[in-house]
Amino acid sequence: MLTIRKGGMQTTVQDLGRFGFQKYGVVASGAMDPYALRLANLLVGNEDNAAALEITLMGPEIFFEEDAVISICGGDLRPELDGRAVGLWRPAAVTKGQTLTFGKLHIGSRCYLAVAGGIDVPKVMNSRSTYLRAALGGYQGRALEAGDQLTIGKAVVTQKLATQEESWFAPSPSYSSEPVIRVTPGRQYNLFSDDSRKRFFSEPFSLNSQSDRMGYRLNGPRLSLSEKQEMISEAVAFGSIQVPADGNPIILMADRQTVGGYPKIAEVITVDLPLISKLKPGDRLRFKEVSVDEAQRLLRLQEKKINCLKRAIQLKREVMT
Repeated sequence: MLTIRKGGMQTTVQDLGRFGFQKYGVVASGAMDPYALRLANLLVGNEDNAAALEITLMGPEIFFEEDAVISICGGDLRPELDGRAVGLWRPAAVTKGQTLTFGKLHIGSRCYLAVAGGIDVPKVMNSRSTYLRAALGGYQGRALEAGDQLTIGKAVVTQKLATQEESWFAPSPSYSSEPVIRVTPGRQYNLFSDDSRKRFFSEPFSLNSQSDRMGYRLNGPRLSLSEKQEMISEAVAFGSIQVPADGNPIILMADRQTVGGYPKIAEVITVDLPLISKLKPGDRLRFKEVSVDEAQRLLRLQEKKINCLKRAIQLKREVMT
């Protein structure tokens, strides 16, 4: 069991999302950085979709009521166990009575804490993810607070094994406060003016402070359609870039709505979603166009690397046991 002594700015239970219910208006939610969550789980012997903690900007303080194996992937929020630095993107053994804390934000805005066995909260619509706006899923449908206690499932990886594995590490994305984000043209791309399409790819944008898990609002060049259009609401995806009437783009994120009526100028490719998820207000970004074929090639390559890493870890653990 874990006891939360401080909740941090926003610490929630998340898995890969609540899928199959969008046709009923239920949002998918899930991790803002699915790649980091998957690798954190992989490193502690969990299934990809096991529930972990998503930690945002200012980390929590967590007391371990028993021995555990953890991994922390994503942004660097300077985690420490009883004052000793914890390495990122690798497994670590925790002893009963130790306290995990987080320091000053260094790189990125979010990280994921996976515990061997997974965070054991009830499933709601086949997912343990928290959707804060509807108080759905996770731990009582809310962010964690001081005094909360979380139960951990049955672990596969032992403490002894984790101690031997602490020199291992998984590959991390190139997080940056000024990333170049690759996109494919959106469904309404051709409806935008020539000037708007040119400026979208040639000028920088910055992240507005009015951004959250539902959408990232951008400041930058104002975008407009060639002529006014009446649109019918249609499905949206994680990474859809909508442009409302004020001309400022919005990147739809993990807690996005199920449909939208604003024109979409572009779609962030899946492998670059982790780079978007680590941005914080004031960070700058640029967009680069790629083809759908290239986006699919990059995703296949990422999945191949994850599967190779998973198999390598399995083989090493078989040898070590």
